[in-house]
Amino acid sequence: MTNGTSQDYRFVWKVTQNLIGASGDDASLVWEKHSYTLASDNGGVIWRMNYVDLGLNLENLINDAITNQKYEYAAIGYAIKAWAYQITTDMYGPIILDEAFKPGLLKFPYQDQPDVYAKVRYYGEQAIKYSNMKSPVSYASQLSSTTGDNIYKGDMAKWRKFVYAVYALQYSHLVNKPEFKTQYADSVTKYTNLSFANEAESATVFFSATSTDDSNPLGPSFGYINTSGASSTYYGRISTTILNYLAGGMRDTADVNPTSSVDPRLSRMLPASTATATLGQYIAGTPTQGGSTSGLPIVYGSVPAGSTTYNGKYIFADAARYPLMTYSQLQFAKAEALFLQGKTGEAYTAYLAGIRGHMAFYNTYGRASKTPDPAITDAEINAYLASTEVAQNAASLTLADIMGQKYIAQWGWAGIEQWCDLRKHHYNATTFRQYYQIPKADLLLGGKYAYRFRPRYNSEYIWNADELRKWGGLDVDYMTKKTWFSQP
Repeated sequence: MTNGTSQDYRFVWKVTQNLIGASGDDASLVWEKHSYTLASDNGGVIWRMNYVDLGLNLENLINDAITNQKYEYAAIGYAIKAWAYQITTDMYGPIILDEAFKPGLLKFPYQDQPDVYAKVRYYGEQAIKYSNMKSPVSYASQLSSTTGDNIYKGDMAKWRKFVYAVYALQYSHLVNKPEFKTQYADSVTKYTNLSFANEAESATVFFSATSTDDSNPLGPSFGYINTSGASSTYYGRISTTILNYLAGGMRDTADVNPTSSVDPRLSRMLPASTATATLGQYIAGTPTQGGSTSGLPIVYGSVPAGSTTYNGKYIFADAARYPLMTYSQLQFAKAEALFLQGKTGEAYTAYLAGIRGHMAFYNTYGRASKTPDPAITDAEINAYLASTEVAQNAASLTLADIMGQKYIAQWGWAGIEQWCDLRKHHYNATTFRQYYQIPKADLLLGGKYAYRFRPRYNSEYIWNADELRKWGGLDVDYMTKKTWFSQP
């Protein structure tokens, strides 16, 4: 789950402007310009994660668990399956569904998102059913071990909350549907309320960091962001989008190259420059500008004196837990749904809970560096909440307030969900105040923003091209075709 998403998030983040490159190479800039690398599996690892890495392993897990009455394993297997298919369809749109593991097939048919969304809910129902059944033999010791359940240690109540989180986020994607205000928004609120009670219950994956193999893939040791050679400048640099949100641009004009901010998360989430000319300043690069961003610090911060390796920073540390879904993320989804229903009072309550939740997220999960930054204090939180960067009452709350705070809370980990937010609101500059609006001439696929990634090159474009052709997958601009969830 972490290996598959983290590899592709390097490219998704270029589209969402979470992190950019410090290179003028076409291989780096092509993604920032909402296009793709030809004949490459870049952007296709989540496809592999779902059909190969999880794939039959997950099918065997579930089948064995049901046959042998190991109901906790069946519940976890179905919960992961629901999450994986949701992630996969939101990445690619139409995907292989009912016949993914049918023996003897060499070509596989796709089904569109309405079918996949429904099947995700079915997998979730199965997970909840089995989570409420008691196995005749206790597997508690196995599930709580280091080779067992590295998310919830076999706690079935929390796995149910995991499923409800998948439901809440799924319904939150459907803001353009005519049923949203009367039906789907209520489902967002319902399932958010059934899900995580606080950040301690958020779905995160544990790593011991005792070896490279058991390190957070977003940490410096694993090397996905700081790969060797020229590509080390392709990923992991700070964009103006996140810096501006943290440096006074949530509701006002952002400070340029600041050294501090009323938002206490700036110094905890982003590294300051160590270059002589900009020492101690927080600097960022403009997406798509490439070479002009040279010298930007990487998200890990600086290499300590006398060392050759980064200590890591925020959630980009070897021992950091890897977030999959979080309490604060769901609170902002709930705030958005309530706001769109006109329930601004309830939306404001969820909005404040989301801000406080993300501060707690940092204190809970963002301090795993070898040299951690200090915890955010109550005084800092209260000062920020009282500042002009935060709506002071329900009457002044805007959708941009909610989505801007959600952008910060999801920055650096929630690649697909962040992209879902941008796509469902069609990259709107009013809703996302700091998203850099790319000039049409710089958007490589006919001046249009991306709405889907192309499926994995080697499995689909080489072996399954006839099916792709049915969906327009061989068109040069397939990446810009809007996915079902983002349409009316």
